[in-house]
Amino acid sequence: MHWESLLNRPSFDLRRSGRFLVTELAGPHRVLSTSAKNGGLVDHARWLVNHQSCEGTAHMDRHQVIVDAGMEGYHDAVCVEIGLPPGETAVMGTAANMNYVAVVTEADGDIEVTAAVTAGVEGNATAAGEPATWRETADGVLKVPAYAGTINTILLVNRPLTVAALARSVMTMTEGKSSALQRLAVPSKLHIDLATGTGTDQYCIAAPMTGPMTLTSTSPHMKLGELIGRATREATMEALRWQNGLEVSYTRGVFHALGRFGVREATVFEDIAPFLAPEPLELLKKNSKAVFYEPLVGASAHALAAVCDRIRHGTLPASVGPDAMSQHAAGIAANLAAQVDRWSEFRSCLRPHATGDVKALVLRAIALGWTEKWKPGDRTR
Repeated sequence: MHWESLLNRPSFDLRRSGRFLVTELAGPHRVLSTSAKNGGLVDHARWLVNHQSCEGTAHMDRHQVIVDAGMEGYHDAVCVEIGLPPGETAVMGTAANMNYVAVVTEADGDIEVTAAVTAGVEGNATAAGEPATWRETADGVLKVPAYAGTINTILLVNRPLTVAALARSVMTMTEGKSSALQRLAVPSKLHIDLATGTGTDQYCIAAPMTGPMTLTSTSPHMKLGELIGRATREATMEALRWQNGLEVSYTRGVFHALGRFGVREATVFEDIAPFLAPEPLELLKKNSKAVFYEPLVGASAHALAAVCDRIRHGTLPASVGPDAMSQHAAGIAANLAAQVDRWSEFRSCLRPHATGDVKALVLRAIALGWTEKWKPGDRTR
């Protein structure tokens, strides 16, 4: 195999070839990982592997290969394919493309943290605590379709860590990953909440066994914890930019803000048709990007989503819901119409429709703003 070196440091070498990403550790390391074999806390792992095990959608033949071999058998097969000893290797698998790996190094003096992340959230992004779809029993796990979505993280610290600090780094790393999803407002794919991760996330964390100083805390209050959180966050955001096209500026759009409430690009023209005459509907279709990604419209859409979340979670009393929702829906209409001075008028028009159906309210707001923007005989303002 032809290997491309991505990053070489005194304590590790990170390289890539095709579907495989390998970290070779220099000298003994403590490794904490989710690997099916050699997982948990070990001190004999010398290689950390992330690899594309399947395509993201409908790759059932490949899924069956993994099922037939079993996780430990599949682990061994992966190691044999790339010439590594199965007993000294930790393995992660994903549908993500290894060419989209994001590698971020953060430093504080001579202390370095490197995060190498592949990420995808289009299929099974989830919020911790929401209803699950798998159950493990004495009879095994029920077979379900594979989902395209995994965030795999290799985290490398160049100083020894106590076992407690290594365990704490899992929390800090996970919070960094979740903060990336929060910044991108990534929605859960099965429920209405914003996602905190995916249902198949994996990790490998490694720190050398010996060195000039053993560090005892990876809390976010400590500089090392800051490095772990920031490296993980930035690498996760960069990986999602390449794998899923989650460019930060594109997340401003109406669909990203309100898709989990049912406002979806695939059906929007059909859904909004009852609220628009044929001519403005056709004009909307031809100018959809300008409408749905207009920054002030996006600002109001995100504000409406946040208000709806606060009502659902009990931060705001349900009794204020209609008023709060219609206020932000009016912002969508006024900003789309480029007539913010008519906000109060638009709010009055939309208030009777603030009945809890977020999707219908938003569609009415967009239709109202679009109609008023180009209404014949516009007043000069």
